[in-house]
Amino acid sequence: MNKKHMQIENLPIGPEFPPVVIVEIGINHNGSLEEAYKLVDAAYKAGAQIIKHQTHVVDDEMSPEAKKVIPAHTKESIYEIMENCALNEADEIKLKAYVESKGMIFISTPFSRAAADRLQKMGVSAYKIGSGECNNYPLIEHIAQFGKPIILSTGMNDIASITKAVEIIEKHKIDYALLHCTNIYPTPNKLVRLGAMQQMQHAFPNAIIGLSDHTTTNYACLGAVALGASILERHFTDSKSRVGPDISCSMDPSDLTDLITGSRLIYESLGGTKEAAQEEQATIDFAFATVVTIKDINAGETLDKTNVWVKRPGTGEILAKDFENVLGKTTIKNIPTGTHLSYRDFV
Repeated sequence: MNKKHMQIENLPIGPEFPPVVIVEIGINHNGSLEEAYKLVDAAYKAGAQIIKHQTHVVDDEMSPEAKKVIPAHTKESIYEIMENCALNEADEIKLKAYVESKGMIFISTPFSRAAADRLQKMGVSAYKIGSGECNNYPLIEHIAQFGKPIILSTGMNDIASITKAVEIIEKHKIDYALLHCTNIYPTPNKLVRLGAMQQMQHAFPNAIIGLSDHTTTNYACLGAVALGASILERHFTDSKSRVGPDISCSMDPSDLTDLITGSRLIYESLGGTKEAAQEEQATIDFAFATVVTIKDINAGETLDKTNVWVKRPGTGEILAKDFENVLGKTTIKNIPTGTHLSYRDFV
């Protein structure tokens, strides 16, 4: 494990690299492989590097009781939603091949042991584990034994429950990332709580940290980059006019391009110390003030505010900050007005 770096195929991820945007097409294809292809095409054109799917083997994932549970943002039971939106194994294999044919990385979230086994058989290079499975320690144990990198969302969980998941992952000595998340669809900005992401940075020093976001804009993700996020994840659709349970919090191609560009620009702006940059010297030369004579001065005169002051440019020897040290000194030669003083001009 390396807390500064993890690798998924040829893509390095960590604080010393630009943030990676995970593009979750999830179940926005509504169970249609052809629609999934359209989502992949749109994401590819917008600059995506990683496409994330959701792998649902419904009868292994949920008991019949799930038919009675209706999520707040839908009108159907969770069982019906997943049954209607799940791709079968043959179609998911085709989807992975299609993603990879475009040079992108395919990962997926398994919601059951059978789903995890399917993805392992498909040869995925990493696993994304959703927030609902963050405290599903038996499933995390099952996935971790494959030895692949894990990206774990942590919505609805606290530090104590996340710790148990991390202990399982670290026991298997695999690289991992933890994504802060709020599981409300869409998430109000006031409930994003980026401070929780910073709390995880402190609590889990071996983890790569990021944000899985369900708001309706890129702002939370961009703010997360400024606070150290190395991974950003948002749901994706080719059109916000699509119908589906996750469309309300999905970005479209324009949003995706903006997020990739914006996150990289913010990343480039991070770090540094408060001092003049070498590249600022040209500006310093005209913007700073130095000590200048404001009238003709004869040798033997005393320097005071009537005959010297501070003016641009900053090319003189005595900076404005040292003005007080000049006052009261005696000139040793005649100095015409408008001269930038030198320490050799007085004693």
